[in-house]
Amino acid sequence: MPTADLIIDNASILTMDPENPRAEALAIHGSRIMAIGSAASIEPLADHTTKRIDAQGCTVLPGLVEAHMHLFWGGYGLKLLQLTGVKGLDQLSPRLRAYADANPTEGLLICKAADYNLFGDGKHTTRQDLDAALSDRPVILLSSDHHTAWANTIALEKAGILHGAEMPIGCEVVMADDGTASGELREQFAYAPVLALRTSGGREDLGFAGLDPSVPPTAEEREEDLETLRKGLEYCASFGFTSLHNMDGNFYQLELLRELEERGELICRTEVPFHLTPDKPVSSISDALDMRERFASDRLRSGRIKMFMDGVIDSGTAFMFEPFTDGSTCEALHSAERFNEICIEADKHGLQISVHSIGDAAVRRTLDGYEAARNANGPRDSRHRVEHIEVMHPDDLRRFAELGVIASVQPSHPPLAMDFPRDPWAAMVGEDRLKHAFPDKALREANVPIAFSSDWPITDINPMRSVKAAMTRPKLSDDCPANTCTLHEALHAYTAGGAYAGFDEDRLGMLKTGMLADIVVMDCNLETLSIDVIDQAKARTTIVDGKIVWGV
Repeated sequence: MPTADLIIDNASILTMDPENPRAEALAIHGSRIMAIGSAASIEPLADHTTKRIDAQGCTVLPGLVEAHMHLFWGGYGLKLLQLTGVKGLDQLSPRLRAYADANPTEGLLICKAADYNLFGDGKHTTRQDLDAALSDRPVILLSSDHHTAWANTIALEKAGILHGAEMPIGCEVVMADDGTASGELREQFAYAPVLALRTSGGREDLGFAGLDPSVPPTAEEREEDLETLRKGLEYCASFGFTSLHNMDGNFYQLELLRELEERGELICRTEVPFHLTPDKPVSSISDALDMRERFASDRLRSGRIKMFMDGVIDSGTAFMFEPFTDGSTCEALHSAERFNEICIEADKHGLQISVHSIGDAAVRRTLDGYEAARNANGPRDSRHRVEHIEVMHPDDLRRFAELGVIASVQPSHPPLAMDFPRDPWAAMVGEDRLKHAFPDKALREANVPIAFSSDWPITDINPMRSVKAAMTRPKLSDDCPANTCTLHEALHAYTAGGAYAGFDEDRLGMLKTGMLADIVVMDCNLETLSIDVIDQAKARTTIVDGKIVWGV
């Protein structure tokens, strides 16, 4: 047997291998785990050349999988003004003025993570509110979910939408009683004209729309974008993530990631989908096939289609069976006929499909499409995914397991679980539907495969905050089931669950002899921590292919 290149010992290892769930030490040779077990069984594999990591009794896990995130967006967002926790004019105004002073030549000041209740509970933010904070520079505030934005008057004027604009289904420039735009912009096509005012960046949004730059970026811009991705990858690795399932993409983003891979700087395995937007024809699936063929390395690959079925609850753009409590409704972004056709064609070519489905009607239409594909093409291990599942009709629960569908959910999203307030989400849904909201327990009990993620930068990427949120999530009403989970269930969803969602269970997600050595060493023993402080746990060392990519 060869000598170990690296040994991790004095560890509390949670392997996620049901046949060998715990171990004290493991040995790595090359890019793979050569042995795992007791300290005594691993020690003979070392010699004077073997490197060691003393885990100091801390938890060691398979490398974490971020199963739903936006890498380019997140990396770029690290540069922008963050408004998490900011409430009222007194807090907003000085932050916004300082941001403007620090960026004197920027054409648009972009702020992230704005609260729907920024100026008071139940009060809709207006352009006049933002004018009071800053009126002489174009400003846009993006909500945490990136489905709603608010702009001040000068931004709306320069964007040409102060007096409204025709929008596709699901998007809206909200109008005030005086016939001018109120300042609220619902969904991407509504706030895109304002984002076009920026004089730096902008290419990070193209992946979300599934578009490539219309004009090839300059060498300087390309290097700037490479640095954005590099910083994003480092940030992910700092939390113990070794695999990323990106949820937006284009050829440009894949080419940048490949360049980082060739430079030896793609420190997380990254999977990028083809984004099939409502304006693209079914025939554009050929681009997804092209992506799959061109990008298929061990660290970087494509082979999945991402779609949106609806918007979000908070802005009333989710697709629901019954109207929201204010009487409003919103249609799906894809008709049933079109969506079924897409699913059948994509499935026929062996492509995985993941669909953003927030409302109960959106979830059902997505499942209907997956069922249509199975009926047309025959059963296969497709592992199509439903992303988010914020409200689900109970009649659809059994269909997940029957169709082999992955539930891709975010513990940080339920109101009150982490950073999001109870309203406007719960107020829009109404008391009668709260018991069917974020149905993690029902999905788990029905043996539906579950993968956890953050949807970064929509919410904080820190997985231990999400683990705590999953373990402590409060009920939204007395009628709601307890949708909490155990520590081990949460860690499984962030490791083996994510690997399974990405068809990687034969090489990732477990610490087992022969598996790839993607590993995270934590800075504490998670099993001995009080639940109150488990969100303070951090990754100490992140390892990919047997090499330390972050930490010590």
